[in-house]
Order: sequence, then structure tokens, then C-alpha cells
Amino acid sequence: MGYKMKIAILGRKKDTVNYEAFVEKMPATPITTLSPGDVSFCDALILPGGGDITPILFGEHNTGSRNMDTELDILQFQALELALQHKLPILGICKGMQLINIAFGGTIIQDMPDSSLHRYQNGDMYHSTNIQKASCLYDLYGEELTVNSAHHQCVEQIGSGLHAIQWCSVDQCVEALMHKTLPILGLQWHPERLNAYEASGLPVLSLLHSWIVASRRVCDEEDSL
Repeated sequence: MGYKMKIAILGRKKDTVNYEAFVEKMPATPITTLSPGDVSFCDALILPGGGDITPILFGEHNTGSRNMDTELDILQFQALELALQHKLPILGICKGMQLINIAFGGTIIQDMPDSSLHRYQNGDMYHSTNIQKASCLYDLYGEELTVNSAHHQCVEQIGSGLHAIQWCSVDQCVEALMHKTLPILGLQWHPERLNAYEASGLPVLSLLHSWIVASRRVCDEEDSL
């Protein structure tokens, strides 16, 4: 039997059902955990969506953040650091993208002046986006993609080593960040439940799979030296 990839999801089990089902479509085994150390025996890390990041953790007072879970935030930052140490692919979704941006020195707007296009209102909001050419998302979806949103915060200053590759076509809110040299992707939208407008989040899984394969190949080559 061939090797089955393991994907760490750093989150509370009650909140990660959609992410687990998403990972299983790879197919891979989701490892939902609150122990950052579990990341070290997995092939990639997913930082899922959720409440807002506790502002004190990025050096600010609360000016609009809500539904915070400081313990979880700390564990997610620790898991991200471990994944970086192990050179693992990382996918951040919604809050997870904001965590990545903050970890690399970026900032967020705690409450968008007009979040009506993006915030959850009895369901996800859908809007069009533009994707940068010659980016990993462009290879998957082309120049335009309708995505689902459920957030009231957004990226402000982009962190070191990261660059934006997708924007809301209406208000230019950053919808995706990519690291310039590492296999790290942050999505402000939710591929794990994108299923409308003939779009799907499954291509994101294909990208993550390819990164894992490449990462394992590099590790095998290093071990053979």
C-alpha cells in the first residue's frame, strides 16, 4: 500500500469538520490537533479559519476584533513556526492567512470600514476577484475567480517575503498571499466549502499535494547526502 499523506490542522475538533472533509478529498489523512509538536510528523500544515486573532499578540489594542481565542492563537503561531523549521508546505485559510501575514511582520485591519461585501451574513458572501498572472493561483483558475467570503478583517501591510496574488475586484481587498520562495499560501476565502459559480476549492488541494511531493523529494535528497 502506498504512503498516505498526513495534513496537520491546528484547530479545535468541533470547528474543523469542513477542513477534515476537504483534506480527505486529496486523499490524505487529516490530523486535527491542539499540539503544535504534531506538525513535525505531518507533511503539511493547514491553519484554518475561525475567530479573530487576539490583538495583543501583534502589538495592538483591540479596535474591532471579536470572538477571540488567545490560547488557540498562540498554539497556531507555534505550529506555524514548527512548520517553517521543518520546511513544510503551509496553507492558511481566512484567519489562517492573517496569522501568516502577522507572523512575517505584516499587519491587519481589525474591522474593515465597509465589510458588507465580505462578512458572513446567514451564509458566505460571494464576489469576483482578479488573480495575478504567472502565479500559482493563475495556473489553477486563470485571471478571474468568484470566491466566498466570511470575514470582517483584512490584510493591511503585507509581511516580509510575502506578496499579494489575488484581490477583490470591487474594493481591492487582498484575497491571497504567497511567499516569494517558500511553499506558503494564504487564502482569505474558503476553498474547503467553495462550491458555487462552477468553481471549486479542489485545485488548491492539487497545489498542496504537488508542494508536499516536492518537499518530500528535497528531504529525501538531503537525507541521502
